[in-house]
This record gives sequence, structure tokens and C-alpha cells, in this order.
Amino acid sequence: MMKSYTLLWAGLLFFSTTASALEKVNPKQVDEVQQRTRQVVPYALDKTTMTFTKTVHGGVQHVVAKSADNTRQIKLIQENLLKMANDFRKGDFSVTEHIHGTIMPGLTQLKKAETDDIKYQYEALPNGAQIHYSTEYPQYVQALHEWFDAQMSEHGNEAIPEHSRHHSTPAE
Repeated sequence: MMKSYTLLWAGLLFFSTTASALEKVNPKQVDEVQQRTRQVVPYALDKTTMTFTKTVHGGVQHVVAKSADNTRQIKLIQENLLKMANDFRKGDFSVTEHIHGTIMPGLTQLKKAETDDIKYQYEALPNGAQIHYSTEYPQYVQALHEWFDAQMSEHGNEAIPEHSRHHSTPAE
């Protein structure tokens, strides 16, 4: 019964936060975010695709090389996302703060999480990498969804159909 309640609560939070976070972002702000991102990520933004897919329990961030033959970019993506997942597990969101600012939606709540409240599962992919963010706590699901919405607004969110289909089930 408790799990059903948690899923229902998470679903309601998902839908209530989506509309407000998808508001238009100032183009100047998007340019500034892209510039700061180029300063901190080791891979070339124009040779990669980044997506944020929300799930019932959090979400999945993918970064993949546009060319599956670009082994250099794939290695850089994998190293960077592995470091990010490890930093997030420790509560270190300093790179995110540098790129998006300290008042980024969801960030304050994410920083309050205890070590095991949110899982940050890194996975290497043949053409890049992903981080699967998941939690059973509704307040952190909401924070992750707000954070993902801000990421999508400021970075864009190109579609990778083969990834988004398998992350849309309640089992996530």
C-alpha cells in the first residue's frame, strides 16, 4: 500500500512540476549556460547529444556521441558522466552550480538528500553514457523533475527515441 501511495504521489508531482518548469528561458541565459558548459565538460558539445528523460522515480540523463565512430568523444563522455555520478553521490553539485547557478530549480532540495536517499547509477553505453537518478522519496522525485526541467530548458533536449521509450514505464 505504501509503495502505491508513493507512486501516486510521485506521479502527481511529476505532472504538477512539468508545466511551470517548461516556461521559456531567456536566449541570453541559454547562451551563457552553453558557454559555461563548454568550460567544464571535456567533450565537444557540437559532437554530442544530451537528453534528460524524467521517470516515475527520477530520470535518466544521456550523453551520446553523434558519430558512433568517434571513440575519443565517447571516452570523454564516459569519463565525465562517471565523475558526475560519483560527485553527486557525495552531495557535490559544484559543477552544476557553476553552469546553472546556485538557485537552479530542484538543486537546494537535492543537496539536502542523505547519501542513500537518491541513487546515481552510471552506465557506459556503446556511444556514450548515462546516469539513472532514482529515489523512493516524493520530495526528491519532485526535486529531480524540477532539476531535469531546468536542464532541458537551458541545454535543450534532443530526442534519442531508442532511449526514451524504455524509460517511460512505472517500473523505472
